[in-house]
Amino acid sequence: MTSDPGSEDFYDRIPVFRGFPSVTDETLYRPLPDDWLIGTTDVVGSTSAIRANRYKAVNMAGAAGIAAVINTLGRDFPFVFGGDGASFAVPPSWADAARDALAATLSWAQDELSLELRGAMVPVKTIRDNGLDVRVARFAPSDDVTYAMFAGGGLAWAEAAMKRGLFAIPPAPPGTRPDLSGLSCRFEEMPSQHGLVLAILVVPGERADQRAFRRVVQELVLLAERKGHAPVPAQGPSFRWPPQGIELEARASRYGNVPLILRRIAALFRTALYYLIFQFRVRVGPFIPSVYMKQVVANSDHRKFDDALRMIIDCTPELAEEIEQKLAAAARDGTVRFGLHREQAAMMTCFTPFPTHADHMHFVDGATGGYALAAAALKSGTHDLSMMANAGKS
Repeated sequence: MTSDPGSEDFYDRIPVFRGFPSVTDETLYRPLPDDWLIGTTDVVGSTSAIRANRYKAVNMAGAAGIAAVINTLGRDFPFVFGGDGASFAVPPSWADAARDALAATLSWAQDELSLELRGAMVPVKTIRDNGLDVRVARFAPSDDVTYAMFAGGGLAWAEAAMKRGLFAIPPAPPGTRPDLSGLSCRFEEMPSQHGLVLAILVVPGERADQRAFRRVVQELVLLAERKGHAPVPAQGPSFRWPPQGIELEARASRYGNVPLILRRIAALFRTALYYLIFQFRVRVGPFIPSVYMKQVVANSDHRKFDDALRMIIDCTPELAEEIEQKLAAAARDGTVRFGLHREQAAMMTCFTPFPTHADHMHFVDGATGGYALAAAALKSGTHDLSMMANAGKS
């Protein structure tokens, strides 16, 4: 059922596909080895935090687990960012290091962001013993990065098991700091250029036939590609000084023993330097601002599949309505459940360990709640909480 159990280079050997509509092609997915583990994190009470305008902090916490494990392992492994959390898979030989990195991240989120981030490590074999699977594909939005896609229902099962308390990683002692080098959110929000930014979350319905579900996903992806737009502007996001995320960058410093005021000053100086480099397009050794910005656009992660379709698109109100109607029809026959969130801008959380390397990653979400509020709409059965909020204001 699995290929090369325990192999550390399993993920490296999965073929890479281009063209996101192929995400529904089952032949592109490979089953994870039985002895691998699934790591997953989630911000507890993320909807309430977002309602309190803490959406940037929620996104930072969601991406922090990925950054901490990447920096700790220094190797390639499959992961996916979900807005208010993340999931990943590692072989058993890397599991202890990944668990320690997560434990430190949970402690950091509480200490620095006053957010409760929970985490867990779930054996793939346990998932299969419960009748589900974890299969992985590799999608390349550009020549420089790949992002993992997950199918089989196992990732969703692992997250639900964590939320029920069946699996848990205890936080490291207070004051423990993960290595979050390269994690930042320096760019400004990206206003919609076509009417609105739409966060889309689609999961299988309770009576879903998998082929019918994949057909709906493919139709939706093709519709978004044909009529929608990427939320990241072609010229790249804007960079002002001081950036909106300066406080979060200061709190992400691994030097937690340094007073916060000094970390803020260091972040101000560091971002001022970057601002001047971008403003005047100064080449610094191998770093070329214009090339870096093109890579930001190409490498951005605004669509994914992890047992659910997640997309952030810039679109017209008419396209948003068309998408909602198509999904509502599929929901009525039990094929899908879905949540949407309409907003005016998108935001980006960046992971750039080495600015001179082309493989920097940029996680896109809605600027005022995105995926997390789409998930809340799905759970409530209202499909779109933003529409209810707007109706209440009129």
